[in-house]
Amino acid sequence: MATEKAGNSKHKIIVVGGGAGGLQLATKLGKKLGKTGLAEIILIEVSPTHIWKPLLHEVAAGTLDSHEDEIEYLAQAAWSHFRYRRGRMDGLDRQKREISVAPTYNQKGEEIIPRRNFNYDTLIIAVGSVSNDFGITGVQEHCLFLDTTQQAEYFQRQIIESYLRAHARGKPMASGELDVAIVGGGATGIELAAQLHAVSRLFTAYGLEVKPADIKLSIIEAAPRLLPGLPSRISGSTEKQLGKLGVEILVNERVIEVTEKGIQTQSGRFIPARIKVWAAGIKAPDFLKDINGLETNKLNQLVLRPTLQTTRDENIFALGDCAACPWKNHEGVVPPRAQAAHQQAQLLYKNIRNQLEGKPLQEYHYRDYGSLVSLGGYSTVGNLMGNITGSIMIEGLIARLVYLSLYKMHQMALFGPFRTTMLTISHLFRRSVHPKIKLH
Repeated sequence: MATEKAGNSKHKIIVVGGGAGGLQLATKLGKKLGKTGLAEIILIEVSPTHIWKPLLHEVAAGTLDSHEDEIEYLAQAAWSHFRYRRGRMDGLDRQKREISVAPTYNQKGEEIIPRRNFNYDTLIIAVGSVSNDFGITGVQEHCLFLDTTQQAEYFQRQIIESYLRAHARGKPMASGELDVAIVGGGATGIELAAQLHAVSRLFTAYGLEVKPADIKLSIIEAAPRLLPGLPSRISGSTEKQLGKLGVEILVNERVIEVTEKGIQTQSGRFIPARIKVWAAGIKAPDFLKDINGLETNKLNQLVLRPTLQTTRDENIFALGDCAACPWKNHEGVVPPRAQAAHQQAQLLYKNIRNQLEGKPLQEYHYRDYGSLVSLGGYSTVGNLMGNITGSIMIEGLIARLVYLSLYKMHQMALFGPFRTTMLTISHLFRRSVHPKIKLH
């Protein structure tokens, strides 16, 4: 088992997890500290490529080709003066200041990278989240998830195969064969349903003649309404729009079992569906639970101080969905949103610099700029938060433009204004010559 140590006296910073916050932080640290030789920056990530997680529902529906929007970690590392090491963290030795990274295997099950250990001076854990099945019977065996690009691409292949089978026979073979049941009435489930409705119409336009009446989309939510964490007026507007699209909305329905043929709820209702998607909740990866004595909550999230340091080790920080950061003047912790990870990455860069210079660390104060839910080309709804105006509900084109700007902010943090502009122009040209959906 190899141990990778620093070959010089530079301060060694390891970022584990290349999601939105982790990659943004590694990029800025590399450009500011790695380039000038003030520190050595290493990003450890299991995947070879990055895609912004809020786009995964589009990958799953086939309206976004992940291979056109993905970022190669090796290339980003070379451009931004940090080092990328592929692998999945699975252990921590705080006394040695060392993390353990599991072996990496290829599709044949052959080991291509052995187990390694990495020493650190400062460790930032940004491993994101995974779906929380709450121990419900049948979820792992019969549901699809949208935690990774690979899962989203697998879902898209399942959709294509279902349509091809029905097209070849002229109709579905059995009840529920083309039905998609989505468990979870949050943003992910709603956005996926809207995209799938659009895709069903596009397939027909491209010659896969499947009747819209043969396709049924359902959203199942345990709470009394969709989007329970957002204002009720946004929920109401969303439900109205989904109703126009023919999406069945089932609220106050708690799932108790998932089978091959469908979903059973506590009320006795059974929803038949060949394809079942689980988007009902998240948790941090299981390996974090009480890892080497660090404090974690029931969702495996690392409990943090306001400085984003873990409560039991000042040299270990965390950000994003795997972090339980106190939300000042609110009960509970900062919600797991992309905007929170973006803000935390910005503060962590400042705090790491302060730590290196022996200055006091700043506390993180979450600024909620509102929430937006995209219903594809049909609509976008949400609310914007302001210190003077409070909460303003927005819909339609304005909301859509604000929603798209969030992704541009992510690209700006990684590439800067010039490359982001070039990428936007390139994307517009691609969209003009490629099909609107991925057809294979």
